[in-house]
Amino acid sequence: MYTESIENYLKTIYEIQKESEKVTTNSISEKLGVAPASVTSMMKKLSEKKLITHKRYQGVKLTGPGKKIALEVIRHHRLVELYLAEALGVPWDQVHDEAEKWEHVLSEDLEDRMDKVLGYPTRDPHGSPIPSRDGTVIELESIPLVELQPGQSGVIAEVSDHDPDLLRYVGKMGLYPMTKIEVLSVEPFSGPITIKVEDASHILGSEAAQYVFVSDVEGERGEAS
Repeated sequence: MYTESIENYLKTIYEIQKESEKVTTNSISEKLGVAPASVTSMMKKLSEKKLITHKRYQGVKLTGPGKKIALEVIRHHRLVELYLAEALGVPWDQVHDEAEKWEHVLSEDLEDRMDKVLGYPTRDPHGSPIPSRDGTVIELESIPLVELQPGQSGVIAEVSDHDPDLLRYVGKMGLYPMTKIEVLSVEPFSGPITIKVEDASHILGSEAAQYVFVSDVEGERGEAS
């Protein structure tokens, strides 16, 4: 049994590894909002427990046991998010913070019960993959919406849950996972994107569009207006 702090660090390292080739003390510090000195101290502890390897100039990497713990915490988190959303009707912009509290204390029995009630799901409310009990993660091939051009269409695969305001913003446009969208126009110089969702058109800021991921992209790239 590991402390909540250790589990949070391992989960954070796993998440950074997905986004970057190198996990540094500074990147962990920024993501967790803690002092670099605290991160250095924890890296030493995790290394002693053989949960990470930490070499100068090469960054931090999870070992097999460290990755297993990180994926179990992520599995708990995403199962709880889906349970809160589907069983209790909690809005998708509120489930993340609640799941942060549950992920460290969820028993295996309750985890199995949630999994069964939800029909053994593979995605959370935001479209993120739910790791299986054995640590398998099925990733969908997707690209940020901001990279699509006029004339292209696709299906929303995932929306980053890092910011509740973002979720509320795109939720008002109906940009939920499994929703089909089409790009109508893109303004130059990182301008807004006009998209079609069902029979309505919406203007989405390019900054927000980089956190919305699209799969099954179709259509030829048009020219930005």
